[in-house]
Amino acid sequence: MIKTLSKQLGEFKKDSLLTPLFMVLEVLMETIIPLLMASIIDDGVEKGDIRHICVVGAGMVVLAAIGLAAGVLGGAYGARASAGLARNLRQAMFENIQTFSFASIDKFSTSSLITRLTTDITNVQNAYQMILRMCVRAPISMICAMAMAFFLSPELACVYLVAVIVLGIILALIMRRATVYFKQAFPKYDDLNASVQENVSGIRVVKAYVREQFETSKFMTASRNIYNIFVKAERQVVITMPLMFGTVFTCILLISWLGAKMIVSSGQTALTTGELTSLLAYCMNILMSLMILSMVFVMVTMSMASAQRIAQVLEEKSELENPADPIFEVPDGSIRFDHVSFRYNETCESPVLNDISLDIRSGETVGIIGGTGSGKTSLVNLISRLYDVSAGAIYVGGHDVRCYDMEALRNQVAVVLQKNVLFSGSVIENLRWGNEHATREECVAACQVCCADEFISKMPDGYDSHVERGGANLSGGQRQRLCIARALLKKPRVLILDDSTSAVDTATDAKIRTALSTQLADTTKIIIAQRVSSVQSADRIIVMDDGAVCGFDTHERLLETNAIYRSVYESQTQGGGDFDENGGED
Repeated sequence: MIKTLSKQLGEFKKDSLLTPLFMVLEVLMETIIPLLMASIIDDGVEKGDIRHICVVGAGMVVLAAIGLAAGVLGGAYGARASAGLARNLRQAMFENIQTFSFASIDKFSTSSLITRLTTDITNVQNAYQMILRMCVRAPISMICAMAMAFFLSPELACVYLVAVIVLGIILALIMRRATVYFKQAFPKYDDLNASVQENVSGIRVVKAYVREQFETSKFMTASRNIYNIFVKAERQVVITMPLMFGTVFTCILLISWLGAKMIVSSGQTALTTGELTSLLAYCMNILMSLMILSMVFVMVTMSMASAQRIAQVLEEKSELENPADPIFEVPDGSIRFDHVSFRYNETCESPVLNDISLDIRSGETVGIIGGTGSGKTSLVNLISRLYDVSAGAIYVGGHDVRCYDMEALRNQVAVVLQKNVLFSGSVIENLRWGNEHATREECVAACQVCCADEFISKMPDGYDSHVERGGANLSGGQRQRLCIARALLKKPRVLILDDSTSAVDTATDAKIRTALSTQLADTTKIIIAQRVSSVQSADRIIVMDDGAVCGFDTHERLLETNAIYRSVYESQTQGGGDFDENGGED
């Protein structure tokens, strides 16, 4: 974990080294100043030597200025190093997320990734700054102060030593108990973010079903869980402050009493007034350093859980990798499934797809129909290698998909997914996701093929009209047609439409299918649909049931030979077909 995170220091290694060096310099200055103060009292004030007071005082001012400068520089470099680490971690995490396969994405929820990119990185940033500054400053300050205390008076320094040992043991016990709660707290942020994300993204459904009170209650439960855990942790930590100051005041009283007795009884031979003053200053240094260490320990402990969660994302590697000598050109759109089986992970009891063998010719239009959960989407996801097969092989253009460069393969196998995703920006910016170099004329031509031009031209600014995040200002059918146009701009060898016209009326659906067959004659088209009318004009139709292909033939032949297909066809046609034959759209 530490090795994974330290790799992200990058150009901030220099700042990470300079910060503790300046902290050490600051501590040295602070350690010397009490000695000079003792000299002023013993050799200046008591002897009435004004010159000595001025010279030593000037030295103290210089040392204080050096210490101040060192502290400021240490703080500046520490802030730069910690902020730089946080920036690099965010960048590295985001870049690695982009490389995730669908299998990797399935391991992390959206809310969890957001928490890791925000709250967890902030925790690590704060902890790293404390490590560079306080984790260096506090122990060195305590050691130096303890050494000077023993140098001045070994007898009185034993008071500090006993106090440090007792206080250290008590603080360790407190921190150990608090750590358990802090480790439980941050994963709870995932639940909180998940609640917010679900509510905001589904706010229309929430209002439609008048479930605001339920959603508020769910959010309050997640928030209360975090509150309860932090209250338990802080109840442990809050004891440290009164304990700390109680120890400090006890030490001051003991040092003052014992020191005064030594001064009076020895006539300032065993201990001078100035040395006693210095010992009192070192008392604060020693015990406050211990207090700082305990607080740093809490913060570092809190950040350890965050650091582990960040490392999990950074160390997650996609199971899909390019071969050593990849193929960059897809010769044609032919597809062959050779005894393909697939399961999403090894823990699945049974495969999602089982022993599938298919042969699809280049330029052919193939429909896929089947019940919910029959494996239609899983089947097409394997073609563009969004997942790897568990057994068997898939060939596109005569080559195993695992032999292609993944970017080249996905550019030639365009997939319009079930969930239509549009991004905030203009219409043409969304279209150019398919091809960033596409001209306006090419965008218009693609929209005309999928009947999107007819509604875009009616928008206020045409192709420059604004699209809200997720396409919120467009209907379901409009979003689907834009997504199809976006895929067409890739000019693919294979076009997969995964139930991508379900929100489009039957008349427009027919227009899109006719345009695709005439203008993309050389492109292999695979259409997943729930309506038989959407696939019956295809060259051949795949009928799927429970992860297996139970029919692959023309519409007419399937009506004669396949009971499942015939049953679906009859139920849909006898039910009166789709609602709107005249081109209306919901």
